[in-house]
Amino acid sequence: MTTETGTLYLCATPIGNLEDMTFRVIRVLKEVDLIAAEDTRNSIKLLNHFDIHTPMTSYHEYNKFEKGLSLVNRLSKGQNIALITDAGTPGISDPGEELVRMCREAGIPVTSLPGACACVTALTLSGLSTRRFCFEAFLPADKKERKSILTELKKETRTVVLYEAPHRLRKTLEELYEALGDRKLTVCRELTKKHETLFTATIKEAMAYYGQQEPRGECVLVIEGRSRASLQAEESEGFLSMPLKEHMKLYETQGMDRKEAMKQVAKDRGTTKREIYQALLSEGEDEC
Repeated sequence: MTTETGTLYLCATPIGNLEDMTFRVIRVLKEVDLIAAEDTRNSIKLLNHFDIHTPMTSYHEYNKFEKGLSLVNRLSKGQNIALITDAGTPGISDPGEELVRMCREAGIPVTSLPGACACVTALTLSGLSTRRFCFEAFLPADKKERKSILTELKKETRTVVLYEAPHRLRKTLEELYEALGDRKLTVCRELTKKHETLFTATIKEAMAYYGQQEPRGECVLVIEGRSRASLQAEESEGFLSMPLKEHMKLYETQGMDRKEAMKQVAKDRGTTKREIYQALLSEGEDEC
């Protein structure tokens, strides 16, 4: 006799205001066999508030592989498990994504119960463009990887959303200014809580402000994306400084034929394909 597998429920919990808990999440947390929590000491307060007495177990960054296997085993035997994080939606900047992957590979059903999410809440409050955005969570601690990501963000035209702890905010603002220049941003802190604040300025102004004010509370930084016009101007300037033959070779080595390469080079340089053709002839490239 085959035992039907259980379901993993990803349950979003409040990021500050307990009234943001959904009726559906409360019901599911009461009905499942087990709740896997990022920090049981923190989550017990939430469960007590809503009179939830379901057994809990810890599931966090430091035991996610070993405990993940244990949870998958229980799910495969028919138990239903709810996953909660300290605040917000499981799988967003927390180890929940690893458990979801393990369940998918094991053929175990996973469903998500929508609710609070700090990055989306901050984005909608920021006053910056919400049509296109990228989420970087916390920048990595490794200096080389951190620098690499900041370099990538320099060319990002979408609105950028980052998380940051208060004790690292000043340093991060300095690094953002150095990498991105002076962009508009909104610093969102203590979202949904009594002392929720939104500070809208430029990166440079935020550096000056927090140089005088001690940062407090977890922060979400929403940063203006780079304009396409300035990015295209910078790229064109770079191409114009490149020798024409080298520019052609750049695309030909990528597999483009001669005519396709000339067309792309002309676009990069803001000119016509005919002018590129004539310039190559004058440089002795008579095989165009």
